[in-house]
Amino acid sequence: MRSVLKTEELCVGYGKKEIVSGISQEIIKGQFVSILGPNGSGKTTILKTLAKVIAPLRGRIYINGLLLDRLSSKEVAKNLSVVLTERPSPGLLTAFEFVALGRYPYTDIFGRLTEKDKEKIKEALQLVNAKELSERYFGELSDGERQKLVIARAIAQEPEIIILDEPTIHLDPKNKIELLGILYRLSKKKGVTVLVSLHDIDVASRISDLVLLVKEGRIIDFGPPEKVINQERIAQLYDLKDVHFNSKLYTFELLKNNKRKDIFVIAGAGTGTPLYRTLLRHGFGIVTGIIHENDIDFHVANSMKVEVVSERAFQKIGKNTLKKAFSFIAHAKAVIDSDFPVGSFNRENIDLIHYAIKKEKKAYTLRKKKEAYELYGNLSKKLIYLNDVYSFLEERR
Repeated sequence: MRSVLKTEELCVGYGKKEIVSGISQEIIKGQFVSILGPNGSGKTTILKTLAKVIAPLRGRIYINGLLLDRLSSKEVAKNLSVVLTERPSPGLLTAFEFVALGRYPYTDIFGRLTEKDKEKIKEALQLVNAKELSERYFGELSDGERQKLVIARAIAQEPEIIILDEPTIHLDPKNKIELLGILYRLSKKKGVTVLVSLHDIDVASRISDLVLLVKEGRIIDFGPPEKVINQERIAQLYDLKDVHFNSKLYTFELLKNNKRKDIFVIAGAGTGTPLYRTLLRHGFGIVTGIIHENDIDFHVANSMKVEVVSERAFQKIGKNTLKKAFSFIAHAKAVIDSDFPVGSFNRENIDLIHYAIKKEKKAYTLRKKKEAYELYGNLSKKLIYLNDVYSFLEERR
């Protein structure tokens, strides 16, 4: 695949002030590239420089092998379109007329639209699911609708590269997901290279071919998200202290004081996750188990720095692991059965409830009585039944 955008020792900034230096990256046709970094790190300055909105302080930028500073404005517009955070104020233009502005590199000196231009405008509106907005005035549209039209205008230029600065900043979750989906499909189906600054690490990790990390005037990493987005790098990028980033789930967890081990949560298959968050938020110290190392509850608990009694993936729970769980239960004040699914690999977790009742611990369950009886037999009569975790909180008050 050929390179469409390349930088060599690029330094960007304003006047004599350097913002980011040492930018030497290469992007090929059809790649989706995200730029991540804290506010003020220089993401917008990089994008404006690549779009020829501001001049570089040093270094070179190549578009399709040609030096950017040697291209005319019209030549740049045919290769590259840009969507910045500034909200446009197009006056009394309809949506169709606003998107038509993207065709200016191809019109004559009078700005007249050909039939081909009109077809390209309709196609751009169709691509962003905004065809029904054609005759409505731009000023009467919602933020989400306006942002679709801004993207449609950029698409109407037929660029090889689209540069976007925080395009989802004013959008609700529905419009954010829809817009990023449009850009992703544009990249993969139309072969357009997309370069976008984002704040959403989870989204960037899922849709990007490459991720550029920017902090304090330098590029700290560049590469596929699987290599670049990890706990160490994200902590470095955002100076995280009391927050843990899970690079397997691409989620953040706020760390809470969990020195006590008041409650033992028997979990698995995601049933423990809502309990962990709620119990920690209400000041309970917890330990959880017995969970296999490929289970989502294992990864979430580790993100929260909750102690986990675990077993290797796809292994039956061993005697030593069971003994370790018994030890925690012996020192806990209560045990909660999270209604975890029971299979051949984790049936020994049933023994944890038996042990808790034997040790006269309060044993709670989120199961229905019939299912609890099938698992625990007559001991199920000694369980305290919960509708949800909040009924546990009410009972413990």
